[in-house]
Amino acid sequence: MSDWLTSLQTDTPQQGFELAIQLARKGVAYTQPSAEIRNQLRDAYANNADSLTQSSQVIATHYQTVAAANDYWK
Repeated sequence: MSDWLTSLQTDTPQQGFELAIQLARKGVAYTQPSAEIRNQLRDAYANNADSLTQSSQVIATHYQTVAAANDYWK
């Protein structure tokens, strides 16, 4: 994959949250590089409450990292 993450700095908390989502999505793509396989698996986790909760937890962890990198937008 090409370099895409140049900074954790964002102007707003909303942009920080969107970056956290992007980090989570990129993590999945790095873990399973095949888009075809990701598409095959999507239904299994998209309809599973535990999987969705875990996805939210990953995003929350990334958001904590981004928030800290931005001094909590003080």
